[in-house]
Amino acid sequence: MDSEKTYPGFPKRVQQVPVPAPMLGSLLEVIDDLDELKCTLRVVALLSQKRGYPRFVTLRELQADKSLARAIPAEGDASSAERIERSLARAVKRGTLAFAVAGAGRDRQPMFGLNIESDRAGLAKAAGDGWRADAEYPEPTAAVERPNIYAMYEQNIGLISPMIADALREADGLYPQEWIEEAFGEAAAQNKRSWRYVSTILERWERDGRGLSGTGRHPTKAARF
Repeated sequence: MDSEKTYPGFPKRVQQVPVPAPMLGSLLEVIDDLDELKCTLRVVALLSQKRGYPRFVTLRELQADKSLARAIPAEGDASSAERIERSLARAVKRGTLAFAVAGAGRDRQPMFGLNIESDRAGLAKAAGDGWRADAEYPEPTAAVERPNIYAMYEQNIGLISPMIADALREADGLYPQEWIEEAFGEAAAQNKRSWRYVSTILERWERDGRGLSGTGRHPTKAARF
């Protein structure tokens, strides 16, 4: 066994997470998609940390979760966020997770809970008119090609110098493309067309708990220009 992948063992007072018994029995026998299993178990873990009512986990939370992003990284043309959403769709179709949608358009926010009565009731309360008990979560289709970070810089700021290119390359490995696009958009809306402003937005989102879907490193060069 690779020593780098050897787990050192659980600490004496390890936190326990309640898992529905079928997840370790009958469902374990039939879930043949590893990503789906990882997503389902992570939803169980995150729900156990929730306090109050209603209890649910949003799609954005799951796509920004560091542990889940490392467990389901980008692969081929599919980003980590896309693979996570597809896995959630499979879990909903299987019946292990329930979901509802709050808002519409850019404010549309899918929410997930366990497919149990209390979580379904919580989702219905949170979603209001967006709740349908018989709905299936639509599995996302292949993503449309989107501009990369270099194209976004040229479109919103200007020519790329060698030093800026290094900063962009580092940021591209640190942050999800969705956040990079949003940061450029926010900077343009504020008429702040500089990489320093964009990188400051990204750093703020990381600092405030939005997480990373790339490596676990913190920005260094990316914020200098």
